[in-house]
Amino acid sequence: MEFGIFEFLKLVGSLGLFIYGMKIMSEGIQNVAGDKMKSILSAMTSNRIAGVFTGFLITTIIQSSSATTVMVVSFVNAGLLSLTQSIGVIMGANVGTTVTAWIISILGFKVKMATLATPIIAIAFPMMFANSKKIKDWGNTLIGFALLFIGLDFLKKAVPEFSADQLQFLEVIHSSLGIFAPAAFVIVGTLITIVVQSSSAAMALTLVLCNQGVIPFDVAAAMVLGENIGTTITANLAAIVGNTNAKRSARAHLIFNVTGVIWMLLIYPFFLNFIVYISQEYFGQNDPRTTAEAVPVALSIFHTTFNIINTFIMVFFVKQIRDVVIRMVPEKEDEHEYSLEFISDGRPIANEAGIEQARNEIKRFANISAKEINSCRKIFQGSKENKKERKGYISRLRKLEESTDEMHNDVSIFLSKISKDQQLSSSQIQEVNSLLRAAHEIERIGDIYKGMTFTIEKRYDEKIWLSDEQKADLDDFLQVVTNAFNIMLENMDAKEIDLDKANQAEKEVNAKRKELRRKHLERSNETPDVEAPQMLAYNDLLASMERIGDHILNVSEAFAGVA
Repeated sequence: MEFGIFEFLKLVGSLGLFIYGMKIMSEGIQNVAGDKMKSILSAMTSNRIAGVFTGFLITTIIQSSSATTVMVVSFVNAGLLSLTQSIGVIMGANVGTTVTAWIISILGFKVKMATLATPIIAIAFPMMFANSKKIKDWGNTLIGFALLFIGLDFLKKAVPEFSADQLQFLEVIHSSLGIFAPAAFVIVGTLITIVVQSSSAAMALTLVLCNQGVIPFDVAAAMVLGENIGTTITANLAAIVGNTNAKRSARAHLIFNVTGVIWMLLIYPFFLNFIVYISQEYFGQNDPRTTAEAVPVALSIFHTTFNIINTFIMVFFVKQIRDVVIRMVPEKEDEHEYSLEFISDGRPIANEAGIEQARNEIKRFANISAKEINSCRKIFQGSKENKKERKGYISRLRKLEESTDEMHNDVSIFLSKISKDQQLSSSQIQEVNSLLRAAHEIERIGDIYKGMTFTIEKRYDEKIWLSDEQKADLDDFLQVVTNAFNIMLENMDAKEIDLDKANQAEKEVNAKRKELRRKHLERSNETPDVEAPQMLAYNDLLASMERIGDHILNVSEAFAGVA
């Protein structure tokens, strides 16, 4: 058969219709489910078996492992799932995606679903004009389902018939590559999936090619293995704009699938014989190596068995996979400290999830702000000899101030998007307002840090140094402020906010400032030749640290919902 440009376009168009139908159906199901899918994921525990089951369940329902893994990556990015939890969910998604092959094998080849597609569209089309969003979503789901099988029917008709002579090249590859031939076809399957951006579409194309006798069973099985690797590209692309843990989650998906393909290739001929035995003895199929019509079911058995066994093996190595991806994607200090992380894409996942994202972002910057007390300590201890080191710590504090400004701005915009949702409960509205206040307080701490750097820099540039006594007193004061920070961080993580403890810590900050001011006046009377600029700088630093104490208390009050 001649295969010209028109025939090629028909093939590509048929595949495009199948992918579009799959997309419409998947999106429709996700909309019908609403936040339930996300609730299942966000409620995950560290139980790896529960994670696997959740990944399987969601992928089976929404019929897209890519959608599940991208959702997982976004949840890891938002801090709603840990890296360890995400690995289990991704493993389950791989098993869930095998259901697609069975749907295509049974309904696409055994049942003439294409003849039912137009009646399905006739039922679904009026649903798209209903006032109820739920009915509209169901209409989209049914239309996507119909388009999927119309595309599959077109695909079967668009695949050309090849003669035995035209398929001789497959034998040539087999004979020339020998034991490495399966690996070559794994690469082919990987590339096809990367191009079409859908393992389901790649699987459909493979099943059709097998059913038409274009490719034999052993070649198709190797391509299916490659499709398992190719599907990981979607999650890795989604993770590009994500944080470190999102990237690690996507790499875990890649490691899981690549490792599975490697061990499968080592036992490939024996495993294929096992699949042939299963398909003949338990499914009543002919030998898929000699009967093209028997290949789709055998390939579905291969796909399912491989993913179940691979998941069963790898679920015991979740911690090892986690350790490997942590080494693969190290956490850069600057990225960790001076960039937004949990809301980097600016899109709330859902009301509860979005609020959690904002809370995690604020908590993260609160932790960073608390740690930068050490930078204050370093610039206070400055001398003529450590100018370069002092400049480095001053730069850190100024970068923090810029980042807290960005955090405050982005969190405010982010929470305002959530606030526009009419479905927010009164408690959620109060929580949004509390988080806005907390973000503002953290931003003010950053401003005070920056102001302190100008105070120090100006005096040191004028060669006016703090005395040893002043440095020691400031160091003591920083310890009191650090204690207040620690109580604030405890309150941000606690279910019950201890405001008494927070108030006591703030009183200790105020008392320390009074004590140091008194000591400073006593020293000034004893040493009247102390330079005025040095005294002013010291007093400014004491006042700044006291103001930090006020904002620390305000953060605890914000999290407690106190106006």
